[in-house]
Amino acid sequence: MKVIVRGNALTPSHKKALIKKLADQGANVTDISAQYLHFIDAKGPISEDDQKILEELFNYSGEFKEIDHNQQFIVVPRLGTISPWSSKASDIIRNSGANVDRAERGTAYFVKSDSNIDLQQLTDIFSDRMSETIVESIDQLQNMFAADQPKPLKTYDILEKGKQALVKANHELNTGLSDDDLEYLTEEFVEINHDPTDAEIMMYAQVNNEHCRHKIFNAKWAIDGKTQDASLFSKIKDTYHKSNKDIISAYTDNAAITRGYDSALFAPKDGVYVSTNEPVHLVTKVETHNHPTAISPDPGGATGIGGEIRDEGATGIGAKPKMGLTGFTVSNLNIPQLKQPWESKPNSPDHIVSPLGIMIEAPLGGAHYGNEFGRINLAGYFRTFEQNIDGVNWGYHKPIMLAGGLGNIRGGNTHKKQIEPGDYIIVLGGPAMLIGLGGSSSASVNSGQSDAELDFASVQRANAELERRAQEVISTCANMGDVNPIVSIHDVGAGGLSNALPELVHDAGVGAEFELRDVLNAEPGMSPLEIWCNEAQERYVLAIKDKDLASFKEICARERCTYCIVGKASEEQKLVVNDNLFGNKPVNLPMGVLFNDNRRQLLSFDRSAKKTYESDYSKLSIEESVKRVISLPSVASKKFLITIGDRSVGGLTVRDQMVGPWQVPVADVAVTSSTFGSKTGEAMAVGERTPLAIYDAPASVRMAVAEAITNIVATPIESLGKVTLSANWMAAAQQADQKECLHDAVSAVSEFCQKLGVTIPVGKDSLSMKTIWKKDGQDFSVTSPVSMIASGFAPVHDVSSVMTPQLKSGDTKLILIDLGFGKNRLGGSSLSQVYKLTDSNCPDIEPENLKNYFEIIKSLNADGKILAYHDRSDGGLIATLTEMMFAGRRGVNANLEKLPGQTLNKLFTEEIGAVIQVKSSETEGVISQIKSAVGDCVFEIGKAVDTQVITIVDRGFTYKAKRSDLEALWESGSDAIRKLRENPETVESEQKVVADDNNAGLPSKVSFEIPKPPALPGKKPKVAILREQGVNGQVEMAAAFTHAGFEAHDIHMSDLISGKKRLDDYSVLAVCGGFSYGDVLGAGAGWAKTILNNKDLKEQFKQFFERPDTLTLGVCNGCQMLSHLKSIIPGAESWPSLQQNTSEQFEARVASVKIEESKSILLGGMAGSVLPVPVAHGEGRMVFVDKTDNVSARYVDDKGKATEVYPWNPNGSNNGITAVTSTDGRATILMPHPERAFLSIQNSHNPYDSTYSPWFKLFTNAHDWVKRNVK
Repeated sequence: MKVIVRGNALTPSHKKALIKKLADQGANVTDISAQYLHFIDAKGPISEDDQKILEELFNYSGEFKEIDHNQQFIVVPRLGTISPWSSKASDIIRNSGANVDRAERGTAYFVKSDSNIDLQQLTDIFSDRMSETIVESIDQLQNMFAADQPKPLKTYDILEKGKQALVKANHELNTGLSDDDLEYLTEEFVEINHDPTDAEIMMYAQVNNEHCRHKIFNAKWAIDGKTQDASLFSKIKDTYHKSNKDIISAYTDNAAITRGYDSALFAPKDGVYVSTNEPVHLVTKVETHNHPTAISPDPGGATGIGGEIRDEGATGIGAKPKMGLTGFTVSNLNIPQLKQPWESKPNSPDHIVSPLGIMIEAPLGGAHYGNEFGRINLAGYFRTFEQNIDGVNWGYHKPIMLAGGLGNIRGGNTHKKQIEPGDYIIVLGGPAMLIGLGGSSSASVNSGQSDAELDFASVQRANAELERRAQEVISTCANMGDVNPIVSIHDVGAGGLSNALPELVHDAGVGAEFELRDVLNAEPGMSPLEIWCNEAQERYVLAIKDKDLASFKEICARERCTYCIVGKASEEQKLVVNDNLFGNKPVNLPMGVLFNDNRRQLLSFDRSAKKTYESDYSKLSIEESVKRVISLPSVASKKFLITIGDRSVGGLTVRDQMVGPWQVPVADVAVTSSTFGSKTGEAMAVGERTPLAIYDAPASVRMAVAEAITNIVATPIESLGKVTLSANWMAAAQQADQKECLHDAVSAVSEFCQKLGVTIPVGKDSLSMKTIWKKDGQDFSVTSPVSMIASGFAPVHDVSSVMTPQLKSGDTKLILIDLGFGKNRLGGSSLSQVYKLTDSNCPDIEPENLKNYFEIIKSLNADGKILAYHDRSDGGLIATLTEMMFAGRRGVNANLEKLPGQTLNKLFTEEIGAVIQVKSSETEGVISQIKSAVGDCVFEIGKAVDTQVITIVDRGFTYKAKRSDLEALWESGSDAIRKLRENPETVESEQKVVADDNNAGLPSKVSFEIPKPPALPGKKPKVAILREQGVNGQVEMAAAFTHAGFEAHDIHMSDLISGKKRLDDYSVLAVCGGFSYGDVLGAGAGWAKTILNNKDLKEQFKQFFERPDTLTLGVCNGCQMLSHLKSIIPGAESWPSLQQNTSEQFEARVASVKIEESKSILLGGMAGSVLPVPVAHGEGRMVFVDKTDNVSARYVDDKGKATEVYPWNPNGSNNGITAVTSTDGRATILMPHPERAFLSIQNSHNPYDSTYSPWFKLFTNAHDWVKRNVK
């Protein structure tokens, strides 16, 4: 093992935060520094050339400065594991030509303190104990790369010892099998005269636990001693039986498929991007990843997102994930600098991360995975809840981590084909690794019941860049139409191969025979059980016919995606796994042993009288109540969850969370286009009201569905029947009272949705939502109420008419629609939560009222009557009005005297409803229309005004508050979390920007006529759309150039390396955005260095750049990559390096940039324009070594002036510089994404009336120049 010490590992703000954390724990540390250590594993001595390559590659993180210290230690990935960093860095090293097997990275810390700190006590400050190890010297790491000898198979002697042998196995393997399971397995193994192996027992546990088989939802029920006809799952299916006209697939695949519209699908065909008109349907799925997120939030959040993305991609015979949603429910945060009056002293088990820790780490893990994979996250929710009621501690110590999304699938790919005997069975994606072992079993028990060390074993790791490669293979196959080589496909998730492979063949009614040693394996010391059952991520299993194998291999080679042929399907329905190393069969079972569908649990409960609660709200101060409620996380800003996640990749976003020129996170619905420039699209929205379930579980689920519908109606949908739901269920189902609540809630949602005509074709359950632990000899527990998260999905017939909460100027009125019909119930409300009150008088909704509401809002929107729309939900009317004020920076004058009830109830009830803004001249007619549709529940309550003040009057009461004060409160929790995870100085800078009443919002100024697509006859010029593994922005780049008149060619770096393609054939090179190699070793650096270290490749690029008839565009990751190639680009000598953003965080924002006068051909004729544009990067700060020549664009503030102020300037580039060009103007690089904003509708804040935005000129400039200059 060789160690290369290189680079600073600690930023100034992280250093400051680390010292504070240590001080909070009583450690008096005066200084600390950290340095990266790179460990190299090579078969033999490292050559001088390889040493030089390695030293160049590891020069990516700035200069390390030594400090005086009295203690040092090293943090490395958990010994015996392979980190995601290692996988990506090793790829770069090999593709750079160095003869190295593997690289791994650690961090050396140097501490100066009064006395040595206790590392054992402070482990969590320096490392993730689930995935990292702390050692005191490099000597302890000499065996880091040692390959252990393979561990043998173990057999349990059931034929001689009977059930006791399985009891022993259950304990040793932590399989969580029930006594019923043990009885069943004993009988089965005795009947087939077979002593089971540990691999078979673990496989059975993974395949048949609650997490995977939903035993409670499939169980029989007895209520008050009477057996019920229907299971919970059958009740959900009743919604399908009632309304299934637009459902193409439900309950049988990895995700549901619902009917979409015909669309011009844009994708490569034979290497050239083309549009194909065909049906494009919706793929929908929502998962939860609660247990992994509780014990290791960052990888838990990441693999939750990754697993759900795989579910979408593996639907039918290949689909494409498109947009995601993420949600979190945790117990009280107890932020040290933001203590809230409703919070009590925190108490939780040691091996579960605190709610605050979860909300700092898990969103980052999930967002980073989505960013790196290249999937937008456009919707979600966040709730905190914890309350003691009659001695029962309600809360979410075991969190809800919701990961869902929507994808598209071609009409011909919606159903899996029949696997036939002899078909190859393939594992696509990464290798087996000893991670995530037994994760599905761990997820099926109450937190605290499983052994902490075995919890560690269930922790997963994420490599989104590898999953991206696998998805590129799937997408290529899916785009092949009738010759798609995929017969059937399944994702690898809970239970690993031991679940995925049996399900793949069992669903087709065949068996299979596998060879265990043909599985790609990164850890040769694993036992057969560990190889078969580990939950290494980023894998799919699929069936391929012999005739298609060669073409499939070619696709994998081009995408550099690993795969292995592990076996063949067999006619006999038997599962056989051979092991040619040990000469035995780790698995040799009839399929029926694994998939015995005849066994069903019998669950019972006796109905109990519900206790009712009343609270007195009369003495509450409205002013104090507003402050508390608007600060409650479920009501407050979710910005800290949003700006870390890319919302523009793919180029099809129409409506993200951020609204208006001030980019306020208040959108009700997420919307995407079907394709570039289409009128049709898809919508997604979330609803949940979980605290209500403590008092009234049926009401809570009806309210959740209603919230999802009142959100999704903000976009045009043909009918309510077009909306489908995912119902995700969480409960402590082992408790008798919660069993009753769960049963009644499922029954209620089934009946409610049937009356609405809404189908629930997909969902998931997690029914072990109780945390139990001991501390200081005392027993503790926290129980989650029955929690259903309703995620709504629908095809959209006109994406240009999405409503937002942004108040408009002019003579207008505000109208309240109150579907509570004046009941003003406060049970389970935010108000009751912030005062710790108990009230069982909860809001509820009638299905007929909701149906009528949907229809009238749809009709008014179609007629152009609604100027602004915002639903009433968490926080009540006061939250609705203030959020509309924030979005439009317009004040509100409201008069509530016409509303029935007390002022406090009117303001804080969370009954279903909405506030709409209409023209004053149309107010009377609109009210009349709504009353005719839904009844006497409509009130004119005020108007929007030009002040930034909200004023509410009601029968002698007046409430008045400034926007700036309320928005500061609303943002306070989000800002406090951001200050703990990133540079607090940038957070404070944004607070000042938000507080400024004179802030004019994102500026826009166009100095030229926006061009239209060229209509020129003749041959189209060709553009090379260049990508590398991990790049994810190629499709929108190709679309922009195609609309501008080019023929866009999909060029992978592997095409250039193999010689199948050459840059000589092109005059325009577009280098795309994304995460090449996952941005390890510096964003874009690994990609560039694989070029610079390849003699032939370097020369090919050099010759292209030197040709006078070429143009080059580099965007985001392409900008970063090209900046590293400046030595071979004429006139680029002064180009900057791209360093980490000053926020020290990935920034997904909309910023305005001013186009400067420069020689840039691509930006020609655009000088003086100020244009909003999406940005999405973590390393975008331009740092110049010498002079700042050839600047082409700068970030500007609301006044249009170049700025370094965050967030106008999202990365801190000096003088706002964000684009530079070469001295002759032929090569231009920029960090923002014009290719994601060339159509007006792509812009989150869209100030344009035309189809194309001003950014389209960049691409038509390229076309015009090529036509003039290239023969």
